Amino acid sequence: MTPHPTDGDDATASPSETTDTESAGRGGRRRGAVPFLAAAGIGVLWLSAALAGGEASSAVTTGAGVAAGLAAAVSLLFAASSRFADRRAPGAWRWLTSGTVMWILGTLLRPVAEGTPFVLTFADLLMPVASLLLAIGVGVSVRPAAYTRGPVGQAIDAYLAAGSVLSLLWVVLLGHAYTRAEEAGTFFVTLAPSIVCLLSASSVAPAVLHASRRRLVGVVGLGVLAAVTLGEFATALARLDGEVPPLPAVLAAPAMFVVLAATPWAGPLPLRRRPPPIPLGAAGPLLLAAVATVATVVYALGGSGNPVLPVIEGSIVLVLLGRLFVLLVETAGMRDLIDLGDRQLRQFAESTGDLMFVCDLDGVIKEVAGVATYGHRPADLVNASIADYLHPEDVPAVQQLLQRMAADEDGVEPHGSRRIGCRFRAADGTWRPTESVATRHVLGDDLVLITVRDLSDQVALRNQVTHLTFHDGVTGLPNRSYFEERVREALDHRAGRTAVIFVDLDGFTAVNDSVGHASGDYLLGQAARRLRSAVGPGATLARWGGDEFAVLVEGTKPGDAQVIDLAERLVRAVSAEPFRVADRDVALTASVGVAFDEDGQSTGDLLRNADVAMSRAKELGGRRVEIFATHMHASVLQRLELASDLQRAVAEKQFTIEYQPVVDLETCNVTAVEALVRWWRGSTFVPPEKFLGIAEETGVIVSLSEWILREACREVVAWRESGWDIGLSVNLSARQINDPRFVEKVAGALEESGLPPGALTLEVVEEMLVAGADETMKKLAELRSLGVRLAIDDFGTGYASLASLRQIPVDMIKIDPSFVSGLGRDETLTLLTRTIVRLGHDLGLVVVAEGIERPEQLELLREMGCPRGQGYLVSRPMAARRVDSLRRIGLQSTA
Repeated sequence: MTPHPTDGDDATASPSETTDTESAGRGGRRRGAVPFLAAAGIGVLWLSAALAGGEASSAVTTGAGVAAGLAAAVSLLFAASSRFADRRAPGAWRWLTSGTVMWILGTLLRPVAEGTPFVLTFADLLMPVASLLLAIGVGVSVRPAAYTRGPVGQAIDAYLAAGSVLSLLWVVLLGHAYTRAEEAGTFFVTLAPSIVCLLSASSVAPAVLHASRRRLVGVVGLGVLAAVTLGEFATALARLDGEVPPLPAVLAAPAMFVVLAATPWAGPLPLRRRPPPIPLGAAGPLLLAAVATVATVVYALGGSGNPVLPVIEGSIVLVLLGRLFVLLVETAGMRDLIDLGDRQLRQFAESTGDLMFVCDLDGVIKEVAGVATYGHRPADLVNASIADYLHPEDVPAVQQLLQRMAADEDGVEPHGSRRIGCRFRAADGTWRPTESVATRHVLGDDLVLITVRDLSDQVALRNQVTHLTFHDGVTGLPNRSYFEERVREALDHRAGRTAVIFVDLDGFTAVNDSVGHASGDYLLGQAARRLRSAVGPGATLARWGGDEFAVLVEGTKPGDAQVIDLAERLVRAVSAEPFRVADRDVALTASVGVAFDEDGQSTGDLLRNADVAMSRAKELGGRRVEIFATHMHASVLQRLELASDLQRAVAEKQFTIEYQPVVDLETCNVTAVEALVRWWRGSTFVPPEKFLGIAEETGVIVSLSEWILREACREVVAWRESGWDIGLSVNLSARQINDPRFVEKVAGALEESGLPPGALTLEVVEEMLVAGADETMKKLAELRSLGVRLAIDDFGTGYASLASLRQIPVDMIKIDPSFVSGLGRDETLTLLTRTIVRLGHDLGLVVVAEGIERPEQLELLREMGCPRGQGYLVSRPMAARRVDSLRRIGLQSTA
């Protein structure tokens, strides 16, 4: 049997009901006087009756009834708008007020109509109308139970109750009155209003007695209906006998109206924690009909030949037969609904992929649905033990769960449900992770409903998310989070010495910018495969981020050469042969840093040391291995401090510009100056090689270079206005040329200073021409369109090569000082320098020799036909105020 839901909404009132209850609570002091007022009112009524001498005086009873009715009507109307009253059933107040007013009118008119010759007066007709209105008010105030039958069933129950009560009244009173009546028609006409009142009361009595929420207004309203019905029967019988109706019957209705007047101001009834049982609620009218039938039979056996009672009982029997027929039809419909629900439940189980078992408390399967998902046949599972299809490791937990459910232990979920995770065996022998819900008391006390949901997709997705969380999507290697955790575990459980190796791919940024990020990711994948082969199974390789990789080696000995050998293998693995990317060969090298752990060292410190060692290897030119030493950390701190001071120096304009002349080697005339930045950090001079690299890394170089260009253009324009035809050379950085507004800034500096574009030469190193070649060439072409001249600085040491000069839009090449330094001492360098000068002449380029420091270098360059040069022999860099007087240099005297 399905258990009835408890009256949960009684325990937790709706927000409106809670608000009304709180409002009513604020009028608690007024409410406390309600019982005394009701008792006083009833006492006044009975006192009036006593003064009347024990008989119902018409004036006294009418006045008492009107007074009680008016009190009830006024109280109900005032309660609908008062914040102290129980206003949870406003519709009930209106209907009850209407019925009360109608009853007052009938009470007032009845004494007036007593002298008319009619059997029924207009006042008599008002009483049934009043009872109908009161019944509607009572019905509106009742919240029916969850199992309430439909309107037809309620009408049948109301007729059975009214007919049974009428039969009992007939046996007790009405039968004797009928025998004394002179005319049957007059008898029934006189009783008609009271019978209507009885039907009205019977129609709402089951709803009030078996409601899920009992309200005081409903209970009192039903009492008012019963009192009105009693009064009408008493009045009708007294009229038939020509007597005065008994005093208790007449004053019952006024007394109940007094109680009704006090009802809105009283507190709610105690909550009904459990609804009345279904057998009592459904069998109540039947039991009443059975009692009436027995009374009728006894009455008939007593010799009464009255035909009215058999008619009433016959109608009751017909109604019972009709109710039985309706019950059979409803039962058949419910059976069809149950079958339909069972089919739908099975279809739902099949469509959702859930497996449903019905088993006993020993785990024996009685019924099954939804087995198609797991490939089993229903016949194979029925009467089998559920333990046969569970993973052996999960069987004890499931058996323990069934034992606890059998013992009805506390702590189970609502409706006796429990969740448990287990692995279920499919027909193909695979174990599938599932989540099962076991529910008892749904199909019976000895049966358990188990719903099994396949979690294979969720588990696979969870594993995939876990893998992606700790692995790199480009290379498939463990990522930084995983590597840090592994290093932490290695340091916590030291089994020997631990080493961390950091690997950085030199030149990868240039590849990424030139061939795109997709091709760069492809190159990273190739590099990861090479590194994995070099590392082998004894260490952990991970991608640290960007173009950096990390290796964890555990269990090494202090100073173990195997770690160094591994680091060198990693360098060779990267640079052994070019990578094939985007139909081109790309040669890369690797900078490798090694750090060994020390006692008490944290994970962060060990990783930092390896990173510092790698940065040191990169600073020294790359393609090498560096082992961390303490002084490296100090150097890094110095670089960080220098970077911080560098940004402050740009904001405070702590920089100056010195100019190194570029002379015509034949005429000794100064043709141009190269702008060189100088930084005085307080009173300390910082060499350019100390801070320019940091400025490039931090991006400060962009704003610094822009300031140098504008300031140098302004100085050179001042010299040119004095009649000196002099040019300006400015070095470009990689970050500066990658600035989206680079060309625009150059044009702005020229326009602001007034320097002719042809007087400005911008110098780039060969690596910048290779890195991001397409974008760089586009910007260089835009500069050429402005009229600016371009030069390759430190020519011969980079990646451009001599053959690529025909593709680069430059006007000048500057021979690297390493070539000039060997002139007269190294025949190879002398030959290479002569070749570069001749190549420049053939290509129509201006050649400038840098680093001229000795007279023999100057003579050899003149002999080779090199047109221009610069260096300490020519002139050292100087401040702007000294350059103005240096228009010609006496180089002949130094020859």
